[in-house]
Amino acid sequence: MTTALTVRTENLSVRFAGVPALDRLDLRLAPGKIHGLLGRNGSGKSTLAATLAGFRRPDEGRVLIEGGDLGPAQEPYENAVVTSRVCLIRESGDVPDSVPVRYALRLAAALRPYWDADLAAELVERFEIPQNKKIQKLSRGKKSALGVIVGLASRAPLTIFDESYLGMDVPSRHLFYDVLLADYAEVPRTIVLSTHLVSEVSTMLEEVVILDKGRLVTQSAVDALRGRGASIVGPAAAVDQFTAGFTVLAEERLGGTKSTTVLGDLDPVLLAQAASAGLEVGPVGLQDLFVHLTGVK
Repeated sequence: MTTALTVRTENLSVRFAGVPALDRLDLRLAPGKIHGLLGRNGSGKSTLAATLAGFRRPDEGRVLIEGGDLGPAQEPYENAVVTSRVCLIRESGDVPDSVPVRYALRLAAALRPYWDADLAAELVERFEIPQNKKIQKLSRGKKSALGVIVGLASRAPLTIFDESYLGMDVPSRHLFYDVLLADYAEVPRTIVLSTHLVSEVSTMLEEVVILDKGRLVTQSAVDALRGRGASIVGPAAAVDQFTAGFTVLAEERLGGTKSTTVLGDLDPVLLAQAASAGLEVGPVGLQDLFVHLTGVK
C-alpha cells in the first residue's frame, strides 16, 4: 500500500532566459487528494509539474516533499529516493519510443518500487495496446494511453499527469478517468491533473490550483471555489443594483434582461433579497470560473 505525499513550494521561481515561468509560488498540496492544476497556455503548469517531479532545479525557492517513508521534508532535484516515489507523465508518455511496448513496461516496473504488474496488464488489454509493437509505431492516442497506463500502474505516492491524455479520444479519456478514480479509491495517493479539459475532470477534483503567468491566481477546495461565484439574472436595473457591491466577472444583456456573473459569497440574507427583487441566482461551473479568473475571452 502506498502512502500519499505532501508537497510544498516556498517562494518557488523558475526563469527561462530571464523571463519568469514561475514567480514566487507558495503552495501546499495536501496528501491523498486529487488536485487540478489549471491555467492557460504559458501559465507555468508544465514547468511546475517538472519542478515538482525533480526534473528541473528552481532558480529561487524550493520544493519540499514529505510523507510515507521519506521522513523529514526533502527536495526532489537530484534526489533518487524522492524521485522514485514521484511519477510525472507528460503527453509524450515519458517512455523511450524506439523499443516495444513490452520492454517499456518492464523498464517502468524496474524503476518504480510500487509498480503493479497486474494493473498494468489489465490496462494494456482494456486500452488495446499491442505489446510487441514499437512505441514509435503507435498512434498518438495509443502513445497517450500507454503513458496513462505507466502513470496509473506506477502507483507512485505522488503521480502527476501533465496533459498526458490529450491525444486520446473521448471514450479512452473517460476510461482513464474511471480507472483513475477506482484505483485511487483502492490505493490513495496524491494525484495532480494538469489540464485544459476543465469541464471533463471537474467532478473528479478535490482541490484546484489556478496559475496565470507563473503566479498563483487561487488555490481552493473545489466546493469552496464553486461557492465563490454566482450568476444573477433578471431586469437589468435590478441586477445592476443587486450586484453593485460584488466583483463582476462577466455581463450579458438581451433586451431588458441582464445576466451578470459575480465573484463573492451569497449568504441567505442576500439570496432572500435577490428573490424579493425578482432575480434568479444560479451556480457558476468550475470551467466558467476558470475562464473568468484567468481572463480568457
